[in-house]
Amino acid sequence: MSYWAHSLDGEPREKWQSLKAHLQAVSRLAGEFGEDFGVRRLAEAAGLCHDIGKYSDEFQRHLDDPRIRVDHSTAGAQVTVRKYRALGRLIAYAIAGHHRGLPDGGDIAREGSLESRLASRSLCDYSAYEKEISLPATIPPLNLSLQRERCGFAVSFLTRMVYSCLVDADFLDTERFYSPEKAELRTQTFPSLAELEQRLAKRLATLSRSAPPTLVNQKRAQVLENCMSASRRPPGLFTLTVPTGGGKTLSSLAFALRHACHHGLKRIFYIIPFTSIIEQNARVFREAVGPDVVLEHHSNAIHHPVTGDDEHDSSTLAEENWDMPLVVTTNVQFFESLFSNRSSRCRRLHNLARSVIILDEAQMLPVELLQPCVAALAELVRNYGSTVVLCSATQPALSGILPNDLSVTEITRDPVGLYKALKRVRVKSAGSMGDDEVVEEMLKHPQCLCIVNTRGHARKLYRLLGAEEGHYHLSAAMYPVHRLQRLSEIRARLADGEKVRVVSTQLIEAGVDVDFPKVMRSIAGIDSIAQAAGRCNREGKRASGEVIVFSPKDGHGMNHVWFRRTASIAAKILEDADDPLDLRSVERYFRDLYFYEQDSLDAHGILQKLEQLAAKLNFPFEEIASLFKVIGDETVGVVIPKEEKCAEILKAVESEGISRGRARALQPYTVSVRPWECQKLVSAYAVREMAGLRILADLSLYDHNFGLLVDDSEQRRGDAWII
Repeated sequence: MSYWAHSLDGEPREKWQSLKAHLQAVSRLAGEFGEDFGVRRLAEAAGLCHDIGKYSDEFQRHLDDPRIRVDHSTAGAQVTVRKYRALGRLIAYAIAGHHRGLPDGGDIAREGSLESRLASRSLCDYSAYEKEISLPATIPPLNLSLQRERCGFAVSFLTRMVYSCLVDADFLDTERFYSPEKAELRTQTFPSLAELEQRLAKRLATLSRSAPPTLVNQKRAQVLENCMSASRRPPGLFTLTVPTGGGKTLSSLAFALRHACHHGLKRIFYIIPFTSIIEQNARVFREAVGPDVVLEHHSNAIHHPVTGDDEHDSSTLAEENWDMPLVVTTNVQFFESLFSNRSSRCRRLHNLARSVIILDEAQMLPVELLQPCVAALAELVRNYGSTVVLCSATQPALSGILPNDLSVTEITRDPVGLYKALKRVRVKSAGSMGDDEVVEEMLKHPQCLCIVNTRGHARKLYRLLGAEEGHYHLSAAMYPVHRLQRLSEIRARLADGEKVRVVSTQLIEAGVDVDFPKVMRSIAGIDSIAQAAGRCNREGKRASGEVIVFSPKDGHGMNHVWFRRTASIAAKILEDADDPLDLRSVERYFRDLYFYEQDSLDAHGILQKLEQLAAKLNFPFEEIASLFKVIGDETVGVVIPKEEKCAEILKAVESEGISRGRARALQPYTVSVRPWECQKLVSAYAVREMAGLRILADLSLYDHNFGLLVDDSEQRRGDAWII
């Protein structure tokens, strides 16, 4: 009898994919993926066993009649546990979850748990596999570096990585059978990292020739030289501590490329905390190394059914498994993938092995998940041959959170000296100020930027300031093209010495290059104040800039516990320190913050859950995936059709359907809102839906100064809006 893995409707069986061929192909691919972290044999066994349940007569009948339901994944899980014992249990998680997701270990009484499936006696007879598939007699012991208090985490992480190898291999081989034209696109050969390093070197040389010989540019060149020098150090955990405006973006990329080339690493990952700036950074990288090697992947990327002739290309396919030389993604995508149990997210994880992973603005790691996040980064360094670089002007104080056996190397030779050399501002505390006083202070200065914590506060201040020429408001309620237009006008007025006063949410702190002589900042954490200071005298063209920190009398934002905590710690440092932004003050800020939050650094007890039943290899993968959510990124995109270009794209969507290309082209005209805001717009018939898109129908709700107006009073969420 012949056994088949996949069928084709209307085609003779000779064109179906044989089960033996599928298992061998998946085993080979999974083994290749696992080779990067020393688990080739383990991953090969998972590939061979994952579908042996299809050797039942019932499953073969299922191929002709899908109404026949057959559990085909439990069989392989049972076989691996019987044959390989403890190692087999790790494989069993991957096999049992290769369709529905990694299960919890659980117990026999809990339906769907690994334990209940291993104990199942209701499986169809699949013993025919023994005639076609020869399983290895043993699997070599694993060479896994374990830390005593984190054994459970390390083994569960390995299980997740083996799962990644299996599901990606399974997806890819199935794709080759059903969609050979799609699979062919994946065979594209990318330029080597060595070639990318050469491209970047040319770009940096061009920028250097055109840069005026200012102190700031001299120090940027010094940072680059430090990065190039440190790149020959062995793979490990690094910090890159560079003041805002010190050129760390391209310098860190230069480190990553040379480091990867020198040590034979495979990919570069650039992790960014804000979706609002990921497109900007991706654009910088494309200009530096070429558009053919950069994958931009974030929560706003593609969430739509696709049609049309651009449905598939190498970039959109690479979103599925991060198989491109340079991946630019967000904290949310990166960390939630690391703790997910779903095959669609986990399939990409094996590509993190033997890679350089750069975390931009490392201080933005989510505090309530800080310990699990740091544990994952440490694990990638310790057991997966990866290098992790924490980039920041305000490095988080992780000394008490990182494992004791993991050393940290600072790339900048003299971060204290670099800070002093690039110090371009004086920070003053103005104490409590009412909105009228803030506006009065702004009006004293022809060029002034005021940054506040909430959208509501920004709108109120702008109304008081007055919508006259040279006055601007900025927030993420404005679609990107609109913001860029406003920023272009602001930069032009700054350059020409004209009047320009701006009220903004902290959006402007997220990588936006502007250079004001005077900046006012509503009280916030020291890291936020430092980011605000980075918009003041940025190029060092003045003797010094001035940053005034004030506490809003009306308490805008202070009804939020997190704002109150960070602001109170910052206020104490502002009171005590001669320079609240120097490296000692920053370290003190994070040390105090983590001390006060010590019971919440793993708010859901994820690490504890992984250790409790580690001896029995009983891991709650599904439960942890449901708990690990990076707060603050759950948004819905609303297209704002005010521009002619946007209207043209929407006409094409209406007549020809949505495609990935059109969805991307609409991103610059899209505002991200919270789900409750979107529902409010829908209930008011202000939004229409088309091809999975949400489009603003009532354009009166989009204000030229403020952007999208949903709930100006912000009563539904208090002042929780921060951008």
